[in-house]
Amino acid sequence: MSRPIKVLVVDNSATMRALIINSLRADPDLLVVGQAADPIEARTAIKDLNPDVVTLDVEMPNMNGLEFLERLMRLRPIPVIMVSTLTQRGADISIAALELGAVDCIGKPVAGGGEGFGELAAKVKAAAMARIQPAGASPATGPAAGEYKPSGSVVAIGASTGGVEALIKVITSFPANCPPTVITQHMPLTFTTSLAARLDRLSAPTVRIAEEGAELTVGHVWLAPGDRHLRISGGRTPRCSLGDDGPVSGHKPSVDALFSSVATACGNRAVGVILTGMGKDGAAGLLAMRQAGAATFGQDQDTCVVYGMPRAAFEAGAVERQLALPRIAAATLAAASVSPGAR
Repeated sequence: MSRPIKVLVVDNSATMRALIINSLRADPDLLVVGQAADPIEARTAIKDLNPDVVTLDVEMPNMNGLEFLERLMRLRPIPVIMVSTLTQRGADISIAALELGAVDCIGKPVAGGGEGFGELAAKVKAAAMARIQPAGASPATGPAAGEYKPSGSVVAIGASTGGVEALIKVITSFPANCPPTVITQHMPLTFTTSLAARLDRLSAPTVRIAEEGAELTVGHVWLAPGDRHLRISGGRTPRCSLGDDGPVSGHKPSVDALFSSVATACGNRAVGVILTGMGKDGAAGLLAMRQAGAATFGQDQDTCVVYGMPRAAFEAGAVERQLALPRIAAATLAAASVSPGAR
C-alpha cells in the first residue's frame, strides 16, 4: 500500500470517538486524520482533510444523519461506514443509510470495551476500495408475474459489503409469485431483522427472517438471521434449517454454508447468485451448485461496490455468467422459470 487510508471519525460522543480512533490506530494501514462531533463539523472536516473513508454515527445532533448522508452522496460521494447502536431504531436508520449509499455498518460496543469494533479496520479497508454508486437509482424491472412460471426451482443469493442496495434492486424486481428464495447477507442480527422488514415493505413477495423448518414456497423470500447459518434441507419440499455451529469460511451466517446445502438439497433445481462483497465466502458453495447443475450468476465488477466475492467465485469457475446488477433479477427469474430463456 503506497500510503495509509485516511479516516475521519464522526460521532456525537467523545468517548465513542476515542474508542473508534483507538481501534483504527491499531492498524498501520489506517490514519485517523480528524474527528467531528456532528454533521456541521463533519462537513468542514471533509472539505479540509479530504479523507478516504468516513465513519458516521447514526444518530447525531444539529442535522438528521440520513439527511447529511444524502447530501454527502449527492454533492461529494465518499465511502461511509455507519456506526450504530445495536437497537431497532439504530438498525432501521442504518439500513436506510445503506440504501442511500453508505458502504457498510457496524454496531457500537454494548458496554464499555472496544471489542465491538473488531471488524472495523477490515470494513474501512474494504470501503476505501469501494466503487460508490449514485444514490437513488431506480431498480431494474424484471419479468411481470404473468411472465414468470414457477418451476419448483429455488433461488439462493449471497451478499456482503454493498449488499443492501444490491438486494433491494434485485428483490424489488421480483414478482409476487417469485421462486422460493433464500438469502445470506453478512450482517448482525438486529440489522438483518431491519433489512427483512424493509425488503418486505418495498417488494411484492413476502420477505421474512428464516425460521427453523419453514417450507420454501412460491412468493416467499427467507433471509438468514445475523447470528445463525441458513441451510436448506429436504428433497422435493426443501425447508429452512438454522445452525448455531461455528463460522464457515470465516463468517456466520455464511454464504458457502447456504450454497453448499442448496447444491445438495436441490441439485439442478436451483439458481445461485453471488452479489457484491468483500472476501471469498460463497465461491466454493457456488461452485458446488454449478457442478450440481444449477444456473449460477455473479455480479460484474462495474456494478459491484466491492468486487471481492463475485471475483473469487468467477476465478474459481463457479460463475456461469457475470451480469450487471440491473440484469440479474430478470436472468434469475428466467433461469428459474418453467420456460427459461437463454442462460
